[in-house]
Amino acid sequence: MRRRRNFVQPAPPEAAAGQGKARGKRRRLIPLAIAIGIVAVCGAGAWYWWQQQLNALPPGIAQANGRLEAEQVEIAAKLAGRIAVVLVKEGDMVHAGQVVARMDTSTLEAELAAAKAQVAVAEHKKTEAEAQIVQQQSNLVFAKQQLARATTLYHQGYGTGEKLDQQTNQMKSTQASLDTAIASLEAAKASIAAAQAVAATIQSNIDDSTLVAPTFGRIQYKLAQPGEVLPAGGRVLTLLDLSDVYLTIFVPASVAGPLALGDDARVTLDPDPGYVFPANVTFVATEAQFTPKTVETAEEREKLMFRVKLSAAPELRKRYEDIIKTGIRGIGFVRSGQDIVWPAKLAVRLP
Repeated sequence: MRRRRNFVQPAPPEAAAGQGKARGKRRRLIPLAIAIGIVAVCGAGAWYWWQQQLNALPPGIAQANGRLEAEQVEIAAKLAGRIAVVLVKEGDMVHAGQVVARMDTSTLEAELAAAKAQVAVAEHKKTEAEAQIVQQQSNLVFAKQQLARATTLYHQGYGTGEKLDQQTNQMKSTQASLDTAIASLEAAKASIAAAQAVAATIQSNIDDSTLVAPTFGRIQYKLAQPGEVLPAGGRVLTLLDLSDVYLTIFVPASVAGPLALGDDARVTLDPDPGYVFPANVTFVATEAQFTPKTVETAEEREKLMFRVKLSAAPELRKRYEDIIKTGIRGIGFVRSGQDIVWPAKLAVRLP
């Protein structure tokens, strides 16, 4: 058999010329693309450097992320009992002394009535003892007079020794009755004091059954409903104390070391980063966190983080108390020296 041979037909001259032009065009575009890429990378680097320069802080000023916090106050029942009514709901603003809930006091009211009755009984006994004292004092005066007469008659020979003994015994008996009446009076006074103390204790428990807000704040949680029976110390509400709102930040030892209570600080909040709030350092932890308690090297000591609280002035908190929300993230700025000038971007700007 004869083998077939495949022959490749050569491309026309026009097609070969077109392919050569395309390859030449691609060769010219490669350097251009590389140049554009280099320019883009340089531009991005320059923009990043410029942003870093804009955000850079002067020496001696440090920043740290944090969040707004406030102390939680648990409003609880002093004694075991049933909740009569809860007068607030979650999110309500309350002021110090405002009534927020009441416990059922029917049992305590009955106990108070019984204690007051005991006070009345003791007061009657006191009155009786006072009357007995007056009577026995009068009897004692008469007995002493009778004894004096019997003594005179006995010495003059007109009286007998038996009569003298009778009057002597009568006088002693009257004196004993007087002493008993005086003791009864003191016992009645003690009974009155004891009954009054019981009544005061019950009245105090009744007063404590009216739950009030201990400070200004916002109700965060409603933990119990009317009709529920709580044990002693059972929690009814959780209150956020908005009288002391602060930003908690963590800074290394090199930053925490120079800080002193009362130092000026600045705070910005994520929802409104354009505003800068003045604050003061109100707490610096004495122990580091997030690292082992015992460190051996200088590098490890630099990793120690200390908790710091930044608090606004009371008048500033009062101004924004209706919009303060705990948990909001922000940035705190502190200075290593009070002579360091805050940069323009950290000048105070309030809403």
